[in-house]
Amino acid sequence: MKKYSVNELRQMFLDFFETKGHLCKSSYSLVPHNDNSVLLIPAGMAPLKPYFTGQEVPPRTRMATCQKCVRTGDIENVGVTARHLTFFEMLGNFSFGDYFKTEAIHWSWEFLTEVVGLDADRLYPSIYEDDEEAFEIWNKEMGIPAERIFRFGKEDNFWEHGSGPCGPCSEIYYDRGEKYGCGKEGCTVGCDCDRYMEVWNNVFTQFNGDGNGNYVELENKNIDTGMGLERLAVIVQDVDSVFSIDTFVALRDEVCRFSGIRYGEDPKKDISIRVIVDHIRSVSHMLSDGIMPSNEGRGYVLRRLLRRAARHGRLLGIEGSFLKTLSNTVIETSKDGYPALEEKKALINTVIGTEEESFARTIDQGLSILAELEESLAAKDEKVLAGEDAFRLYDTYGFPIDLTKEILFEKGISIDEEGFTRCMEEQKELARSRRKKSNYMGADATVYDEIDPAITSEFTGYDKLTADGKILVITRVTDEETGAAEISQALAEGDQGTLILDQTTFYATMGGQKADTGVITKADAEFKVNDTINLKGGKIGHVGIVTKGMFAVNETVTTSVCSANRGDTAKNHSATHLLQAALRKVLGNHVEQAGSLVEAGRLRFDFSHFQAMTAEEIAETEKLVNESIAEAIPVVTNVMNIEEAKKSGAMALFGEKYDQDVRVVCMGDVSKELCGGTHVANTSAIGSFKIISESGIAAGVRRIEALTGKGVTAYYNELEEKLNAAAKAAKTEPAQLVSRIEALHAEIKALQAENEKLKSKLANDALGDVMNQVKEVKGVKVLAVRADGVDMNGLRNLGDQLKEKLGEGVIVIASAADGKVNLISMVTPEAQKAGAHAGNLIKAIAGLVGGGGGGRPNMAQAGGKNPEGIDAALAKVCEAVESQLK
Repeated sequence: MKKYSVNELRQMFLDFFETKGHLCKSSYSLVPHNDNSVLLIPAGMAPLKPYFTGQEVPPRTRMATCQKCVRTGDIENVGVTARHLTFFEMLGNFSFGDYFKTEAIHWSWEFLTEVVGLDADRLYPSIYEDDEEAFEIWNKEMGIPAERIFRFGKEDNFWEHGSGPCGPCSEIYYDRGEKYGCGKEGCTVGCDCDRYMEVWNNVFTQFNGDGNGNYVELENKNIDTGMGLERLAVIVQDVDSVFSIDTFVALRDEVCRFSGIRYGEDPKKDISIRVIVDHIRSVSHMLSDGIMPSNEGRGYVLRRLLRRAARHGRLLGIEGSFLKTLSNTVIETSKDGYPALEEKKALINTVIGTEEESFARTIDQGLSILAELEESLAAKDEKVLAGEDAFRLYDTYGFPIDLTKEILFEKGISIDEEGFTRCMEEQKELARSRRKKSNYMGADATVYDEIDPAITSEFTGYDKLTADGKILVITRVTDEETGAAEISQALAEGDQGTLILDQTTFYATMGGQKADTGVITKADAEFKVNDTINLKGGKIGHVGIVTKGMFAVNETVTTSVCSANRGDTAKNHSATHLLQAALRKVLGNHVEQAGSLVEAGRLRFDFSHFQAMTAEEIAETEKLVNESIAEAIPVVTNVMNIEEAKKSGAMALFGEKYDQDVRVVCMGDVSKELCGGTHVANTSAIGSFKIISESGIAAGVRRIEALTGKGVTAYYNELEEKLNAAAKAAKTEPAQLVSRIEALHAEIKALQAENEKLKSKLANDALGDVMNQVKEVKGVKVLAVRADGVDMNGLRNLGDQLKEKLGEGVIVIASAADGKVNLISMVTPEAQKAGAHAGNLIKAIAGLVGGGGGGRPNMAQAGGKNPEGIDAALAKVCEAVESQLK
């Protein structure tokens, strides 16, 4: 048997099923599309759920994919075992009401034995214990003896996930030989050892379950096949684990080179090597799909994986950043199957490098806090760290619990793990309680789920704003407060609802562009469109209210888009393309669109960049956009094949799901992007462009807000109004406003200086001659006096003056002002040597004026709410000083 590489096996699988009439698709993004039930794609069938449920019509009834997947449920086992991974590739062939068990079983056997070349005598199928149909196929058609077909129960060989489509499974196991076995007598298929490895799993989706053990046969049965690419490579390459297949070895060797450690010599260090190898794969692919590090959702998963990998690097003694370099090996070994890795290489490197540096600071902060907790435990002679403290380190500072355990274990300290688990469960329960009630897809169940999935809409509004269309579906709102709705045959005047047409000139909110508004009319009726939305299965919904007459299903109506709203939105959309081109020119090619909002009144553009833009960079960007507008560049749109579009240099958006044919919007040599939005015909139509703000919204993501055309004019008109108002308030003309403000500043500064002199004189007058009130305590002079109406700054000035007069000693001044108390204490160097301490002195007397405070040995201050206590506080000064003196 030839030892095929991972990349070869992937292509062999897709090529094989293409010969069986399957539409072979490249991997979908790790970011689920219209599916809130999962954060990240966890299985090959996950992106295809709408086809299995019938919510959408598949492009073909037979499909095959190699889907990248991320699972972190067993993250603690990654690296510890030879099986667990967070990132893996799932090979899958799928049938949506087309072929079923016979073909699925035949083709799985054909691929493994004839294409890959596995020894048929070492393959063992398993079936669900009651699935006689599958048994007959394996036994009678495939010729597998009954004793080689294993029957397993519901736990192992029946797939279901709550309520919904489900069915029995048939798996194929490969005997890897005794060298991988446990050596126990009776070791066979189903044993937990590594000898008999499951390589293929055919799921026969033939039932609809209610979640309570009741099943109804599906009219259209489906096939959902899963085969782990990495597992197949283990078998084909005859290696001990996934960490020894070709793509993993390349990474493993790099980690060993960084650390100077040989793999296979130290079990603990091997775990760290495996963790790093796995996690850097997940991180690189997640970043290539546009996921950015954050403290919640997908971004948190990414950050956690990055930090775990960085920590294990420290455990191996790797100094400084290394994951950024390691990601290049992931890119090099996987770019054939995933070209986005190469396309996003600069971004991947930058984000990983930034996160590594950030975690280096985080881990140092965590170590500092842990040291303080250790001191606290030692002071109390305790040997168990509270679970709440361990959780705070983990949750607030990103300090891994296993690192906390390891450090404390070395010092004979354990962790209250029950307390930590309790805190973790409380956090999880809080998160669960915030989740919405959802349907099978994890989205809010709505009336739109009841619409026939075969119904679709066509957008025809790129080059016109008015056209005729036929009403296919109507939904009517039955409860305005909750938004509840039902499918209806008609809408009457005053009714709110949604109209779905076969074709429409209304653009639905998508790709950051806000929806068109306008009206839908017929001879005697009008429907005001307040919003236009994209629905599953290519349907476009017009949301609004009937203002006149009535509308019914199957009627022909006229769609009329608001031209002013569409025109201003198009200006802003075209401006975002010019803006992105300008940003890449000014800041560099690492700039990628991370989000946008385009509406009639403004535009917002989020992009990848790792520091605030300078005023010069903002000005240069704005200048470049306005130059492109002034050049009057024709805006040309072409429809072409997605691969052709990418080869032509057209930029694509992170995580966007594109059809096979795409629209490419080109503005001369300045910009070329894949875009389904609406645009101006010539850049000159934009008129003008003005950036009004630039800010950070997340780690490595900046946001620009800008205006075009009429918005820029309105912006400058408002500025002019403010300028005139400011000039009027300053009693000058706009042209002289700057010099007038400078003169006023100088005047204010002079007045402030004069005011301080007067305040100082008033404070001295309020104090009077107090040197006759000096007392001596154990050879230290003490002066405690009252000066009402003086603020804290004034008290400090008085204190400095009294120190000069007193020489060495202790000074306390109290002041009542506006119903509050200010206290200040000053202690000279010689008095400090004698034991006097200003901070402790203030603490001793502040309570008598209803306050608190403290400070340094030489000076301290406090505030209070009880002016009546001032005399008592001053009377206590000598007693307090005496208690301090040696």
